[in-house]
Amino acid sequence: MRRGFSLVELAIVLVILGLLTGGVLAGRSLIRASELRAVGTEYQRYKTAAYAFKDKYFAIPGDFSQATRVWGDQATGTGACASGATADGNPGTCNGNGDGVLNASTAGASGETMRLWQHLALAGLIEGTYSGVAGAGTNHAQFGTNTPASKLGKAGWSAEHTPNFAGNSFSFAFDYSNSLHFGAETTTGAGVNAVIRPEEAWNFDTKYDDGLPGRGKVIARYWNNACAAASSFIDYNAPYNLTVSTTQCALYFPRSFY
Repeated sequence: MRRGFSLVELAIVLVILGLLTGGVLAGRSLIRASELRAVGTEYQRYKTAAYAFKDKYFAIPGDFSQATRVWGDQATGTGACASGATADGNPGTCNGNGDGVLNASTAGASGETMRLWQHLALAGLIEGTYSGVAGAGTNHAQFGTNTPASKLGKAGWSAEHTPNFAGNSFSFAFDYSNSLHFGAETTTGAGVNAVIRPEEAWNFDTKYDDGLPGRGKVIARYWNNACAAASSFIDYNAPYNLTVSTTQCALYFPRSFY
């Protein structure tokens, strides 16, 4: 005689499945929370490293005009120094021009925005090895190759000098100056794509700044009713768009390097 499962047995199976599903979701949530905390640690680490570099070498990393005297020059190959290189150094790098600005068009094909990470690593102030050379696009960041990858999946860091930016369809008008960027990698260019949700960006901004996407030390990229509930790129008092549950935000950190 065939015998099926009783209602009690089916109920027990459903409870077990529910517990397993809940455990998986809770585990994912804990992992995500840990990764988001790591973003804050990374931000503090890179700012601290840049200030330590300046204290030691009296220059901004990447912009350091005497870098080849310390680490040798990169005279040949991809990203060779624009001028003044006489022999390959070991490990080799390029000088910045010492003007206090992270220029994207100096130091060969790389620009100071890429040499920044290489100089910090050569000085032993951050972990990793970085090429100092931009990717296929102008000032293109390739996480783990020329700029640091983040512990948050598919995210990483880059830098850029953007003074008195006039604003556009996704970035607030702001004096970003020498700024750090956090987000997902793009295929070309200096920008970063969205990688965190508005609520996550708001939590980060609240912890490290004022909780508003358009002003302060933490500025949201993608203000246009995606990450922020802003009406324009000068709507500095707009809040984060907490009704959106998808990844719509990247973050800028203005005036990170002086």
